[in-house]
Amino acid sequence: MRLGFNNLNPRIAIIGSGAVGSYYGAKLAISGADVHFLMRADLEHVSRFGIRIESNNTGAEVLSKINAYGCAEDIGYCDLVIVALKATDNHSLEGILPPLLRDDTTIMTLQNGLGNEEFLANRFGEDRVVGGLCFVCINRSSPGVINHIAQGKITCGEFIGLPLPRTHDIGLIFKRAGVPFLVAESLLKERWRKLVWNIPFNGLAIAAGGVDTGDILNDTMLQSLAKELMEEVIGVASTIGHDFPNSLIEHNLDETKKMGSYEPSSMIDFIRGKPVEVEAIWGEAVRTGLNSGAKIVRMECLYHLIRIAIKRRDNLGNCQ
Repeated sequence: MRLGFNNLNPRIAIIGSGAVGSYYGAKLAISGADVHFLMRADLEHVSRFGIRIESNNTGAEVLSKINAYGCAEDIGYCDLVIVALKATDNHSLEGILPPLLRDDTTIMTLQNGLGNEEFLANRFGEDRVVGGLCFVCINRSSPGVINHIAQGKITCGEFIGLPLPRTHDIGLIFKRAGVPFLVAESLLKERWRKLVWNIPFNGLAIAAGGVDTGDILNDTMLQSLAKELMEEVIGVASTIGHDFPNSLIEHNLDETKKMGSYEPSSMIDFIRGKPVEVEAIWGEAVRTGLNSGAKIVRMECLYHLIRIAIKRRDNLGNCQ
């Protein structure tokens, strides 16, 4: 299982064909990879019309001939299974994944936050699991249509130990598709690096009532709070052995300015009444901070405010 793939074009399943799964899955398939999509709501539309990527950088790309399925049993065994479901749907993976797995199948999660690799490792074996972090601005504007606004890099690491041949094999597959791909020595450190951005910007976008990144940066108080939250996340990471320079804060601000008025995925889920990855992005980080003794007053407050906002949204939605 740990020696990489046995052929140059492994059979790949995409589980969760929202913005992330559709974007990266389509990029892989357009490049010639053997990709199979498990879909739910968009299955009929995408089977007829394919997936279209509208990119600010490269223009339009269309995957017209697509292998799309309504159940995992119809896909069959794969060499690589890419999980792009929201962390709130992890419970469904216990039924979805088994028909896709041989003894040597690798599972790669592209999910946000903490705890997803542990979930997969506990149920399907830690040796199978690798994690990928997507640094990309994308939205699904309609069935089968993905708007690519900026970036696109994936950083990938093994759940257990240092990179293996298969980690680099996965990287080559994505690079052939034109996706920038970095193999990291420490997956957990990279998870915390992304949380330095995700916690403040996804969180404030919700807590401020449904605003975008431009709104946060253009509001003096919100931008200041974003900086302070980034400082706290860096502080928590440091207490568990993952040090980041303070320059990461300015780097994040500079990169966020380039995004323009980008709507973070968690805010979109919040506005549309969908489940939000509260525990994976904020809850686990807060609990880690509390257990490590770090000062996380703002992180705790933000976590609490997000939970209140979601509860209020759901209660209003249930009113008759």
